[in-house]
Amino acid sequence: MKRRFEKAVRAALVLILMGIIVVAQTAYQPKFPGDPARSDSEAAALGYMRTVLRAQKQYKKKNTKYATSLAELVHTGSFTKRMVNADRGDYTVGFRAHKDKDTFELAMTPRQLDAEHRSFYADEDGKIHVEEQGPANEKSPILK
Repeated sequence: MKRRFEKAVRAALVLILMGIIVVAQTAYQPKFPGDPARSDSEAAALGYMRTVLRAQKQYKKKNTKYATSLAELVHTGSFTKRMVNADRGDYTVGFRAHKDKDTFELAMTPRQLDAEHRSFYADEDGKIHVEEQGPANEKSPILK
């Protein structure tokens, strides 16, 4: 009786571990046609960047200059107060404004750089650049 119980427990553990492995290996499901993200983390980071870029465009249209901080963008477009926090899960936001030139830079840096966590960069031109080997910058290839 004890032996049957041990076998049943082992079989249950094996099934649970197999389920965890299958869930961990599921491929990323694109969020929309042409989605360039490779993971849910990248999709969230790119969504955040698009929201900031859109908010900056609206802010400039209203104020004739770009916002100099993320806090200034609150309530502009879809940008919320919670989005000011630079901790975005697997990514950290880097935002820098250049007051004298009326320009800005936005970077999304992953905590761990790998195939599913690339780094991203954008500035006032609205084009998102991507880098697989290190931090992205204006010279990195444009995300397709």
